[in-house]
Amino acid sequence: MQKTIARKAQFRGVGLHSGEPVLLTILPAPVNHGIVFVRTDLGRARIPARWDLVKPSQLCTLLENEDGVSVSTVEHVMAALAGTGLTNAVVEISGPEVPILDGSSAPFVRGIGDAGIREQDAVLRAIRVLRPVEVQHGEGFARLSPADSLEINFDIDFTDAAIGHQEKRLNMANGAFVRELMDSRTFCRLQDVEAMQKSGLALGGTFMNAVVIDGDKVLSPGGLRHEDEAVRHKMLDAMGDLALAGAPLLARYTGHRAGHAMTNKLLRALFAAPDAWEWVTLDKRQQKRLPGAGVIPKLAQMGELAVA
Repeated sequence: MQKTIARKAQFRGVGLHSGEPVLLTILPAPVNHGIVFVRTDLGRARIPARWDLVKPSQLCTLLENEDGVSVSTVEHVMAALAGTGLTNAVVEISGPEVPILDGSSAPFVRGIGDAGIREQDAVLRAIRVLRPVEVQHGEGFARLSPADSLEINFDIDFTDAAIGHQEKRLNMANGAFVRELMDSRTFCRLQDVEAMQKSGLALGGTFMNAVVIDGDKVLSPGGLRHEDEAVRHKMLDAMGDLALAGAPLLARYTGHRAGHAMTNKLLRALFAAPDAWEWVTLDKRQQKRLPGAGVIPKLAQMGELAVA
């Protein structure tokens, strides 16, 4: 069934790239509403969370409506919504960029867990991928291929010894996002920070909301949360970007040196090929394999969401 948040959840922070303070509030929404961002600072302008509203942007995913009103860095909150199974929500935001918080989706997931998840009286449909669709850019590629549930396979290669080559595969069913990915933070190289800030990016970045590396060193206090935190975060980003399809995907996503732009290009290629996908109504077996299925909307003692 479709789901929404039971009551509002609020988050205060700064934008990673803008450095500006922002308040974000997730509110319940009716059936068949989808996820819609609302700019409270601009007369409640609405920006639906859809793949076809993604505009080119450096280092993040940016949505822009037909009136030119935008909201950026939506990937972490979109991943949290998809990972907890929320299909309908109003996401009010007081500025142009989603707060970075700790650089992961975990604060959003915990806030949703505190607020609760409410099942709605409407059947949920999903998008089933029928044949492989692939896009490439340079040495990277992203592919969607048929699968019974959402799977994410990702590999990355960096010259920095602190990252190097990493790869991971996950079936996103039964709360895997909450267990495996939600707390993995965005990362960057120290040598890139100054260049980004000169370009007006990463103005809100700190050692506390990103994993900063320098060769074989991890400079952020406390080090890594996972030995392969970098590839886990890339999977988290992919989860959020794929959520812009507008419905759960029954597909295997494979990313090799892929990023936000390539994942959006992949969704555009999928929906441009009517023979590559179809709408399906999920049976009980398929419903149990959705990313949000089995996630108990209650914080456990260790600060992680429990999984049924």
